[in-house]
Amino acid sequence: MKRAYFSIGFGLLCFAAALMHGCKEQPIEPVQFLFEAEAGEELSGGMATVFDVSQNALGHLAPNISGDRETDFAVGNSFFNQNWVAAPASTTARDGLGPLFNARSCAGCHFKDGRAKPIEGDAVQQALLFRISTSNAANGEPNPHAVYGGQIQSQSVSEAMREAEAKVSYTESTGKFADGESYSLRVPAYRFENLQYGALGTVDVSPRTAPQLSGMGLLENISDADLLANADEFDRNGDGVSGKANYVWDKKSQRLALGRFGWKAGQPDAEQQTADALGGDMGISSSLALMQNHTPAQNLNDLPNGGSPEIADDVFAQVVFYVRTLAVPARRNWKNEIVLKGKMLFAQSGCTGCHTPSFKTANRNGIAELSNQTIRPYTDLLLHDMGDGLADNRADFLASGHEWRTPPLWGIGLIKTVNGHTLFLHDGRARNLQEAILWHGGEAEKSKEAFRQQSKTDRDAIIAFLESL
Repeated sequence: MKRAYFSIGFGLLCFAAALMHGCKEQPIEPVQFLFEAEAGEELSGGMATVFDVSQNALGHLAPNISGDRETDFAVGNSFFNQNWVAAPASTTARDGLGPLFNARSCAGCHFKDGRAKPIEGDAVQQALLFRISTSNAANGEPNPHAVYGGQIQSQSVSEAMREAEAKVSYTESTGKFADGESYSLRVPAYRFENLQYGALGTVDVSPRTAPQLSGMGLLENISDADLLANADEFDRNGDGVSGKANYVWDKKSQRLALGRFGWKAGQPDAEQQTADALGGDMGISSSLALMQNHTPAQNLNDLPNGGSPEIADDVFAQVVFYVRTLAVPARRNWKNEIVLKGKMLFAQSGCTGCHTPSFKTANRNGIAELSNQTIRPYTDLLLHDMGDGLADNRADFLASGHEWRTPPLWGIGLIKTVNGHTLFLHDGRARNLQEAILWHGGEAEKSKEAFRQQSKTDRDAIIAFLESL
């Protein structure tokens, strides 16, 4: 087992103490910390881990899935990656696109099952979506706009008008680390142009990029009890972190259920997350979401559709199986001494208060191979107040306009390889992992400040640890 030793002197220990009690006047002797690589730590997804560092690293079937399910995965993969077409068409299994949509395929947003980029220049909005609402229902569900619905669609079939064009501009906000090194964060401003169905009026807007999909079935299999064990909504332990569960509408059970997917934990399981994405992003109806994504005010009901539902139940089940059984990439350099140091500093800075390192899965989704697995996703799937800087000011069930679900970190170090960029956070504003950390506020303010106070060597070690995930 690899061991790494690090001496941390007065400065860092004094800063950590000052956060809680104030620094004592008398200096203390440097303390030697022992940190070890854990046995099996490279297996981020347990037996559902795959060893691949290529551009295809995020697109594998979990290797422990029984061989007779490979066909289901392959069919789901096909429907996930190939474009849907407008109805009527000879390819009846894939018709029904739109009439309004953001992308023609799931892979249009989740390229190679990875993370999307935000808008660049005058490109058509696709993988950065804009949820909109005007108020909230009694159960907290956002009420859609009377004309534009719950999401702005930037594309349409030829017989319809697309809803609008989204544009983004950035200004720079500068700061300095405690050692004097400068940094700059880009602050986005969004606007809609060419609104084809009238003025929007006053709406709540939430920009959201498509995240990577690794390990969704494993996350789905974490028991409610294990997730709720980390919840501390009123911060009774006084650590400044108050993770909160979101309870959202479960369309299948017709009751409120624990949310765990989406940027605000707005969906209870992978099945409903997939149905919502098919309907909202591509205008493809399913048995779980039969409603079209346009409104009566847009007068599009007479246009052809692909049936009801537009995706057959068996195909939908295979797409969901595909999403649920995507493997998790293994850790890289997990025994490296700099990575081990970064892991230690990540924990000491309080980051694991939200990014919970590990869980053991139960069996909630019926896929036995994804149960009883020790996984290391670095998330608690709970809501946390991230401060004014990241606020979208749009509530979503119990999630306030300042709260976001802790995203899992596994696979984050492979995004550059898979997707060719290092753009992070809910709208891709952070140009790298360091900027993503520096955007943290609210409950994560102390952890962000601990990072800002560290030496460049220590900051680089934390980034090296994140890149190993």
